[in-house]
Amino acid sequence: MEILSFERVSYSYPEGIDALKEVSFGLKKGELLTLVGPNGSGKTTLLKLIYMELFPTRGRVWVDGYSSQKIRPREIPKLRRRLGIVPQNGLLLEERDVFENVALAMRAVGGKGIKGRVWEVLGQTGLSSRARSLPHQLSGGEAKRVAIARALCNQPILLLADEPTGGIDPQGAEGVLSLLRRINEQGAAILLATQDEEVAQRLGGRTLRIAEGMIV
Repeated sequence: MEILSFERVSYSYPEGIDALKEVSFGLKKGELLTLVGPNGSGKTTLLKLIYMELFPTRGRVWVDGYSSQKIRPREIPKLRRRLGIVPQNGLLLEERDVFENVALAMRAVGGKGIKGRVWEVLGQTGLSSRARSLPHQLSGGEAKRVAIARALCNQPILLLADEPTGGIDPQGAEGVLSLLRRINEQGAAILLATQDEEVAQRLGGRTLRIAEGMIV
């Protein structure tokens, strides 16, 4: 059963740059997919279309029952609560410790049992001992894992990770990839975007390649 599909999707930025051209693919429930392409090939634009920060110029994106052609503005937060989003830069709040950075993701959408759930995902990501550390006290790999822990808080059916191994040492990168494999084994679908071909090989699963906005 597919939880994500792109149907001949194109996207052009207002200044006339064609970021995506006739992209079509699907992602099944529980699948692990790596999107590989050079910087500027359209990977981040594609991810933004999934969580509907952007909308196709042509074609349709379908995500877990929501269509880019029919979704209402008030439904977009509901869609995003079904997704876990790990942005390229991590976006950790420097004045908040690890626990609070993760907890804020749950407080933003409300709900009960926040403290217990935060401790659960910190354990899942191997960060329990770093709960009271500030971002500047973390290694690059630890900071990436905090961003992943935050994305897991609301138990997403699909995790989107933009260059999650970028800028960190090989040991830290392997730790991140190992964590993503475990998350996938526990049932979450994962779409990872990277410009590093080796990451796709090490992660496993299915690979799509993108160049100049087209699946190749």
